[in-house]
Amino acid sequence: MTQAVIAATGLYTPPNSLSNAELVETFNAYVERFNAANADAIAAGEIQALTPSSAEFIEKASGIKSRFVVDKTGLVDPERMTPNIPERPNEEISVLAEIAVEAAKDAIAAWGKDVSRIDAVICAASNMQRAYPAMAIEVQQALGVEGFAFDMNVACSSATFGIKTAADFVTSGSARAVLMVNPEICSGHLNFRDRDSHFIFGDVATAVIVERAEDAQGGWDIVGTRLKTRFSNNIRNNFGFLNRCAPEGVGAPDKLFVQEGRKVFREVVPMVSEMIVEHAGDLGIDPHGLKRMWLHQANINMNELIGKRVLGRDPTPQENVIILDEYANTSSAGSIIAFHKASDDFAPGETGLICSFGAGYSAGTVFVRKR
Repeated sequence: MTQAVIAATGLYTPPNSLSNAELVETFNAYVERFNAANADAIAAGEIQALTPSSAEFIEKASGIKSRFVVDKTGLVDPERMTPNIPERPNEEISVLAEIAVEAAKDAIAAWGKDVSRIDAVICAASNMQRAYPAMAIEVQQALGVEGFAFDMNVACSSATFGIKTAADFVTSGSARAVLMVNPEICSGHLNFRDRDSHFIFGDVATAVIVERAEDAQGGWDIVGTRLKTRFSNNIRNNFGFLNRCAPEGVGAPDKLFVQEGRKVFREVVPMVSEMIVEHAGDLGIDPHGLKRMWLHQANINMNELIGKRVLGRDPTPQENVIILDEYANTSSAGSIIAFHKASDDFAPGETGLICSFGAGYSAGTVFVRKR
């Protein structure tokens, strides 16, 4: 059976950076208006007053300092607090496919080969623009790729699930090379009026090319992949086509991103840490000897604790890459951004870990070794 290799990665970063200070200024303006408009009801105890936020609170809670977004104008408008992303005609490329194509072009340029060698495209993301036609097929058409394409959604774990799927296609002989893209416009699925979550996400797109080892020039051997899921309601997005079928008033007023953050922390950290250590042991890899971990970028406190449990000590910034201070949580793309930005210094034979985890619960581990 042929070996699968991560041959190249790509990144598209939107041009608009939104700082915590800007986000808080907008949020607090909304809070002030809400509390003023509902002063009588608040005084009567009928509703609770909203609490203002601060940049310091956000950074302490998450490690996030800023995020990139596809549109900033709507997010700094207290009257709107959602991005301005106009609907495009069907004849024009969709915005999700467009940013995926940009990341793919970056990966293809680094790969240095013609797209005719790509036999499949996977769009693995948690925030899909539509149900169908698949964004992957739209990306396939835009790039001029033959073969087949499909979308997959495993929330924040979509990238590692996508790498595993791509590697399986390659090792089975179904494809010479697979392009896997992770376009995430998380700002469109976020309630910017919720103090506990309005700061969490940013927008970005990443891409990974997986190909046969015999065709690869350099790159990373995929030493082992493992996936895990366990049902939980603690991270949820109820937006879907069945919403319109529900009687008026049924369900939460905001059916987009919601989570029980403390429960997620308590339950996901041990699940992921144990999974990494067990998978490493099964592969004959000493987890304490990993040169680097590129973890899902959800929360700096989660990443630091997982890193400590895996390495058996406090990890250094070089061992446990953090990019969420600049990018925030970009769902499926976070671990790929970290890998893309912090992997050039590896020598042949050195081993690292790409790991993602999130709603589901879901988790994926991909151990890679520099060729």
